[in-house]
Amino acid sequence: MIRNLSLLAILFSGAVCAAPNSWEKFQSPLERTPEPIGSYANGCLIGAEALSAKGKGYQVVRLNRKRNYGHPNLVGFLEDLGKKVKKENLGLMLVADMAMPRGGPFTKGHTSHQTGLDADIWLPLNYKNVDSLKGNLQSVSMVDKKAFVVNKRVWTDKQAQMIKLAADDKRVARIFVHPAIKKALCEKKWSSRKWLSKIRPWWKHDSHFHVRLKCPAGAVECKPQSPPPAGDGCGADLAAWYPENQPDKPAVKKPRPKRILPATCQALLKEAAISALKD
Repeated sequence: MIRNLSLLAILFSGAVCAAPNSWEKFQSPLERTPEPIGSYANGCLIGAEALSAKGKGYQVVRLNRKRNYGHPNLVGFLEDLGKKVKKENLGLMLVADMAMPRGGPFTKGHTSHQTGLDADIWLPLNYKNVDSLKGNLQSVSMVDKKAFVVNKRVWTDKQAQMIKLAADDKRVARIFVHPAIKKALCEKKWSSRKWLSKIRPWWKHDSHFHVRLKCPAGAVECKPQSPPPAGDGCGADLAAWYPENQPDKPAVKKPRPKRILPATCQALLKEAAISALKD
């Protein structure tokens, strides 16, 4: 009995101060009413669904990572977007990382993607049939980083149209792309430019775009993304990202702040620890 209590204490302690890989050990979602808990970069997910490896207009890549889980809103959004991409004859949409079966922080690879409301979508549209289980599949950069422009050999109107289709969806809060891609979207003539406000520049997003959904209605523990600034984001906001407006010396990279997971996420880890002890 004493031994079991000691073990339980250790498990409880580990749950509260859980290392990121604690969440990577879960192989299945928690089957309860779906709810994202906490913020995009500090939270977890209840009631996740897995996005099927293939669907109308899309395929999942790197399925062996088990990062194809999300809140039902995200799964529905990706399925709907795939259908739109197919209807517009844009090509095959490739979906990369979403979230883990119960969300939570990653050991490496992402800071966000923790609540099942984020997804990465590759920009190439010319793949045919993809082996979804291959972990070494690579996307293609769409940016000439030295010239700070999109690479016209690979970037086409189809990529721009796919991003617009995603941004037009009311479920979407923001979409992150490389600043040069935002620049290309701003320079293109559109009948409506309202959706461009959702497109936010962010480094490294040159081979994929990152979609972030709004908190679902009634999700009381979901911390929402702040709305984008007014306007299309094609003026001073974007200019601040241009190379000539960057500091001469790179800023010192600060270590990631240590975050304490929301109490509900900690409780879920405790619950899992108790369940493991009983087994």
